[in-house]
Amino acid sequence: MLTDTDPAVLARINMHAVLGALVVLAERAPEAPPLLAAVDRPMLVRLRVPGLPPRELRFASDGVSASAQGDESLVTLAFTSPAHLNAMVDGHRQPIPIAGPAGLAFLTKVFAPLADLLGRYLKPSEEGLADPAFRATSALLTLHVAIAAVAQVANADRSGRFSAALIPDGEIGVEVGDGHELRLVALDHALTFEPAPASSPARAVLAFRDLDVAGDVLAGRASALACIGDGSMSMRGFIPMIDNVSRILDRVGHYLGD
Repeated sequence: MLTDTDPAVLARINMHAVLGALVVLAERAPEAPPLLAAVDRPMLVRLRVPGLPPRELRFASDGVSASAQGDESLVTLAFTSPAHLNAMVDGHRQPIPIAGPAGLAFLTKVFAPLADLLGRYLKPSEEGLADPAFRATSALLTLHVAIAAVAQVANADRSGRFSAALIPDGEIGVEVGDGHELRLVALDHALTFEPAPASSPARAVLAFRDLDVAGDVLAGRASALACIGDGSMSMRGFIPMIDNVSRILDRVGHYLGD
């Protein structure tokens, strides 16, 4: 059934989209720098899940990045299955840490609090959403998770691959106001998430008026159809690319929806 989900696909989403958003959290959330200040030597966290490529995140006092630089101490979080990792992200199980004393201290004093903080932004309370700064950061993180998850679903989920097979080569831009743009790069019917600033025009663009609109649509608090109707959300360029990305985004909702 199209509503069925694959634990291995969800694990890819959690590794690359959800935990990948720690990079943006470190840049945007005011609560993050005090936690990272406790990192006296860079740490490389490697997520190891049977059947999936490993995922690495580098933690330093000045931020989080998705690539190693060679000066880190290694901390491995091992999992017995994709479902084990998914349960950790949901807060129901613990990983199997492979680390020395310094690495274990990092996990308890830095990694776990950052992961908890990320959860508060991705599943915000009404009180949190009442704070404009918190709401903006929550929306930006939700945007990054959703678009990064599109790439994982397009490449690994059966329904997602069907839609991706209909997307020609080119870049799909996701714009929010004048200040934020993310890209999905389509090549040979596979998608890659590209958060870095673009250097060339996208072949198709999905645009949101501002972060409030983007956050509300992606979190299900607002209707995309209504936002297109009132002009707060728009599409331009080669629209069939957007149509198929939208189908994949709907599929993402099956994985990340409550």
